[in-house]
Amino acid sequence: MFIVKRIYDRAAPEDGYRVLVDRLWPRGISKERAALDLWLKEVAPSTELRRWFHNDPAVEGEVFDEFRIRYDKELDANPAVAQLRDIGREHPTVTLLVGARDPELDHGTVLKQYLAAHP
Repeated sequence: MFIVKRIYDRAAPEDGYRVLVDRLWPRGISKERAALDLWLKEVAPSTELRRWFHNDPAVEGEVFDEFRIRYDKELDANPAVAQLRDIGREHPTVTLLVGARDPELDHGTVLKQYLAAHP
């Protein structure tokens, strides 16, 4: 089972295996506080896609839908997805950690849904 959580929230035993899925290290978070098992930055959106997404002030609606489509295409060709699937098979709970303010409108949610749709 994959869940999405902000890296700024405290680590908890129910998080299981904790994977940071951001390309950039989150500001103000020490390695100790992050309590990571893995930093899999390769599965994050490309730098170009991330910049495009964050440069548009209207994150909701059409822009997020377009982001989802573009990120799904990147994931289709990304070998790091197989590594994440393997981790999901090895651990009952895998927490995908993101630095975004709203984990419902970011790549962590898209990644979780992608993994569910492409086991």
